[in-house]
Amino acid sequence: MFTVPEAQITTQENDMELELPVSTNSRKQFPAATRPLRPSCPAVAEIPLTMISEEVEEQVHSIRGSSSAHPVNSVRRKSCIVREMEKMKNKREEKKAQNSEMRIKRAQEYDNSFPNWEFARMIKEFRATLECHPLTMTDPIEEHRICVCVRKRPLNKQELARKEIDVISIPSKCLLLVHEPKLKVDLTKYLENQTFCFDFAFDETASNEVVYRFTARPLLQTIFEGGKATCFAYGQTGSGKTHTMVGDLAGKSQNASKGIYAMASQDVFLLKNQPRYRNLGLEIYVTFFEIYNGKLFDLLNKKAKLRVLEDGKQQVQVVGLQEHLVNCAEDVIKMIDTGSACRTSGQTFANSSSSRSHACFQILLRTKGKMHGKFSLVDLAGNERGADTSSADWQTRMEGAEINKSLLALKECIRALGQNKAHTPFRESKLTQVLRDSFIGENSRTCMISMISPGISSCEYTLNTLRYADRVKELSPHSGPSGEQPMQMETDETEASSAGALAANSEEEELSSQMSSFNEAMTQIRELEERAVEELKEITQLGPGWLELSAMTEQPDYDLETFVNRAESALAQQAKHFAALQEVIKALRLAMHREEQASKQIRSKKRPQ
Repeated sequence: MFTVPEAQITTQENDMELELPVSTNSRKQFPAATRPLRPSCPAVAEIPLTMISEEVEEQVHSIRGSSSAHPVNSVRRKSCIVREMEKMKNKREEKKAQNSEMRIKRAQEYDNSFPNWEFARMIKEFRATLECHPLTMTDPIEEHRICVCVRKRPLNKQELARKEIDVISIPSKCLLLVHEPKLKVDLTKYLENQTFCFDFAFDETASNEVVYRFTARPLLQTIFEGGKATCFAYGQTGSGKTHTMVGDLAGKSQNASKGIYAMASQDVFLLKNQPRYRNLGLEIYVTFFEIYNGKLFDLLNKKAKLRVLEDGKQQVQVVGLQEHLVNCAEDVIKMIDTGSACRTSGQTFANSSSSRSHACFQILLRTKGKMHGKFSLVDLAGNERGADTSSADWQTRMEGAEINKSLLALKECIRALGQNKAHTPFRESKLTQVLRDSFIGENSRTCMISMISPGISSCEYTLNTLRYADRVKELSPHSGPSGEQPMQMETDETEASSAGALAANSEEEELSSQMSSFNEAMTQIRELEERAVEELKEITQLGPGWLELSAMTEQPDYDLETFVNRAESALAQQAKHFAALQEVIKALRLAMHREEQASKQIRSKKRPQ
């Protein structure tokens, strides 16, 4: 009986217990462990049992070590694609978990009950990437023939009560950003950051003194050198124009000493007393009038109505406007207080006491009765969107249409001045007609201060104001053709927002045609109104004639034939004027009806805000 087969059986049993495959190398190394020995082989029969057992144990240990070092060989090999997909899946799950944690953290930082808190978070994150260098009093003053500036006011009490967010950022002295809230087609919220560049940009911390230093003060030298200077305050109603030009609001009255009107007057007297101008014999006069609905009223003469005419030299003259001699800055402040109390105001959607007229305060320098220089400081009426002029109140519609008409004419005149055009369209409105001499001549300089409101509810009106100011001078933040450069926080926002662009454009075109009809009706109403007033004056001038005829009949021996002749002549004249007045009134009624119909169409097509 042989001992080798027993060792072989033992080895096979161990292999079955391990259930490990034996590699080819192992088979070559240990052939005796895997092949049965022939009984007839005498050499094998002489091998001791202990040596065979040691070799088997060494083989088992070698197999175990090889299996533990290469576990992949013991299982089925996975495909590389499957492994990559598993890695991607794990990464997605990790990213989702991180985003979820970030959203929870952000939600804890912001009050979810706060309106537009998501936009507020996006604006805060965007501002964190900006390097801010605001304008300071030590910055140099640059002189421009046309200076276009923008001033941002702080959020007022009403906006803070509504928890509105600030959508305006001013990172530098000439750059302004508008964070316009937008919605994608899938209602995802994002920001469209629009960039504007101006000569100067004042943030909410800038005082009236800082604004005056960089805007109106550099213009004073011009009027002492025999030129004309003009400073405008332009913007949405309630944006702070009157605060900037007239002064701080103290109760129901203005503190005129803190406004640009008063500060300019103080510097005029300082310059007048300098040695180089002391020998000119200059006298300082002031005028203060308003333009309301295309008509002029003297605010320093009990709101007397004025007429604008051209003399034989084609110079515009304001007939009846009183000029008041002033000897010190205190006299000027008194004039400003008197005129401001008489100015026309009304209630609008944004301001309970909004200025509905253009107020023009002029400082005149005269020497020996002749004009030496003139400084016009204009507080413009609050600009309105075309769709917002279609109020149910007829008077408000007339006000808004006249304001927008004059502002468009003003923009074209300033652009003509800046581009040195041969023709200046000053006859388009009463405002530009009165200020004609400020737009003509090489020694004329203009400054426009655009006032904007920072609240999210005023974003559309703010953009309209900035676009108006941008087109006046057409500056560019990146040397491009336009001053408006949208910068978006996400790369796919334009594609998302383009879905509703075609529908919006078609609505805008339809609204534009209706606005054209509305403006044409307004223009016709103005012309017919002037004709009706002229005819009425002609009729009233014949009134004394009827009184004379009545007094003639009181005489006991009056001439009856003379009475009849004069009565027939008066009746013929009045019949002619009455017929003309009747035709004008009919045409005026028809124009008012067309205006009302156009206004209703605009209101029905106006997009919800």
